[in-house]
Amino acid sequence: MLLILDDEHKEHLSFLTSVDVEVVRDFCKIAMGFLNKGANPKIYQSAAQKLSVAVDTVQHGVEGLMYLMTECAKLMVNEIDFQDSILVLGFSDELKSELLQLYLENRKEIRRLLSGMALELPQYHTLEWRLDVQVASRTLRHQVQPSVVLKIHTTEDGMVLDFAVLPTSTTRLETSRVCQQSVHT
Repeated sequence: MLLILDDEHKEHLSFLTSVDVEVVRDFCKIAMGFLNKGANPKIYQSAAQKLSVAVDTVQHGVEGLMYLMTECAKLMVNEIDFQDSILVLGFSDELKSELLQLYLENRKEIRRLLSGMALELPQYHTLEWRLDVQVASRTLRHQVQPSVVLKIHTTEDGMVLDFAVLPTSTTRLETSRVCQQSVHT
């Protein structure tokens, strides 16, 4: 599967054409560190000083490289498709082969990290339902008022969850969020 990059990502990766292959290796290490531990602005600052460029340029280069690697790993792009995907970026043959080698070395690690970040949603377990119909009351004799009551049970990590307590949980979370925002303002 061929990865198609938009113009913004191509622009961010175009910075890599003006640096040595060693710098690209270091950028790949920084990108892997970003995936593991999050962004570290000090690393961008020191790299920008060494290369005599703006910090944003270094940050965009690392983030562009990280996007390229994560998207290719997510789509399980093979070697040929990876080479075809970076062909439009205008990299030298040495840089293309280095990027391919870095991708192949880090592909499994990137997939492991991405799978750890995946959102695990609850799964349907059972559904209980009840149909109640009020056919009359003391004041209105020919009134029909149906109501449907649904109770959904889901499983999350082997535990059965009951959504009957969802409104209470939602209210508590909303109250906590409002309190948290008031503390920060």
